[in-house]
Amino acid sequence: MRCKCLDFIYALTGPPGCGKTTAILKIVKYLSERNVVIDGMYTEEIRISGKRVGFKVTRISSGEYGVMAHVEFKEKTRVGKYGVKINVLEEIGVKAIIEGLEKAEVIVVDEVGPMELYSNKFVVSVEKLLQSSKPSILTVHFQARHPLVNSVKKLAGRKLFILTQENRDKIPIQISEEILSHLKRSKNN
Repeated sequence: MRCKCLDFIYALTGPPGCGKTTAILKIVKYLSERNVVIDGMYTEEIRISGKRVGFKVTRISSGEYGVMAHVEFKEKTRVGKYGVKINVLEEIGVKAIIEGLEKAEVIVVDEVGPMELYSNKFVVSVEKLLQSSKPSILTVHFQARHPLVNSVKKLAGRKLFILTQENRDKIPIQISEEILSHLKRSKNN
């Protein structure tokens, strides 16, 4: 994989609860309202009575979703207390990335994290995305140590943002406006 910084790869990171998924959804809304075709995936916590019990994965273009990890799943693949259904990630998230490379203007991947990294198909699809010229926004787990996480951070370069309470409202607008500008330049060339 190439190792130069690319102007159209954005990465968001930060500790759990800092607002990565919220920032992603703000970017998706901003760009969608301006008729940008977006695909990809995002993950959200599933909570019951305020307690986190799992995670669902949702495809951005269609809203299709599935439960990817849950405390009640008995899968062999486990991350902490969660059983992880790799097939759900692949049927929804990986499919969104691969099809998005063909059809979308912008690809979103939330999150490149411990659960997702158990899927070889997920890793390969993100590597293909990083090798493409598609503008992309990825969230990466704050503490994950994996070659793919390192590649995302390195390729994002100066467009790697660590979200904090102070900057999490400004960064989605900044990224959205930069991507719109990039897309306009690309269409004019």
